[in-house]
Amino acid sequence: MSTAVTEVTATGRSAQTRGFAIVAGTYVIWGAIGALVDWATAPESLLLVLRFGTASVILTLIFARRKTFAEYRLPGVAWRMLLMGIFDSGALICFFIALRELGVAAGMFLFFTGPVFVALLAPRLTRQPTDRIVWPSLALALAGLGAILVPGLSGTAVHFSALGVGFGVAGAVVWAFFMMTMKSLTQDVSSNALVLGECWMDCIFMVPLALWQTIGSGYSLTSHDVISGVVLGVVCTALAYWMFVVGLRHIRVQHASILAYLEPVTAPLYALVLLGERPASWTLAGGALILVAGVLVVWFGKPEEVPA
Repeated sequence: MSTAVTEVTATGRSAQTRGFAIVAGTYVIWGAIGALVDWATAPESLLLVLRFGTASVILTLIFARRKTFAEYRLPGVAWRMLLMGIFDSGALICFFIALRELGVAAGMFLFFTGPVFVALLAPRLTRQPTDRIVWPSLALALAGLGAILVPGLSGTAVHFSALGVGFGVAGAVVWAFFMMTMKSLTQDVSSNALVLGECWMDCIFMVPLALWQTIGSGYSLTSHDVISGVVLGVVCTALAYWMFVVGLRHIRVQHASILAYLEPVTAPLYALVLLGERPASWTLAGGALILVAGVLVVWFGKPEEVPA
């Protein structure tokens, strides 16, 4: 009996380690999104359509099979897939509005409180208690994020906007629901079906806003926009989303949400390489705190529960 339990525990720990590595790698890739968006000049919604449209076409060519589409007809899958698409696109829109109303630093800080809402809501909605190591890790990660954003939060670009705060918090909450919905779907459908459905829904939901912003401003695509959109679609979406779903299958959603802080840590590195922007000392200090938070989760976090 004890040998069997040991084997299950070892299997769970091994799967968890792989899951951590894959999810962390995904957030490192996503760290390039900000630099790629800054390099282009198109409205964010248009870049999102280019990004998800490119990813959808590629994933369709790779994963569109009768077996894949059959998974969408499984009980309870279709409505959760729809919710996931609504939550993901809704969180992105809220994030962009918060950035516009509050500035980049304050908008990012509010949006990245999302893992706090995951830790608070997951025990009630996913019936999985929040691991105790999550709370000190969250505190360190938020402190690190605050340090990274100190120059922006203390600058003249910061101004109070009730609308911006509302959308910033709403984006964090909606992102938390997106994470939990995706986690629930990983138990019922394959990674191929999940990421294919998500990308198509994100693309479709973003088209109306992209048309409104693009036609209203009379904007025309540039070569930078096309290149950025293709790289975002192929690397940061088709590849990264598939990796994320594969990794999320093996770790707790609360742990995966804390690893999200790797994204603002790696973003300045991409900005240095692609845009020549040197990171400030506050950025380096904040990054160190976030890395410690990630190490705590990886080292002390409990494995995903393995069904008997």
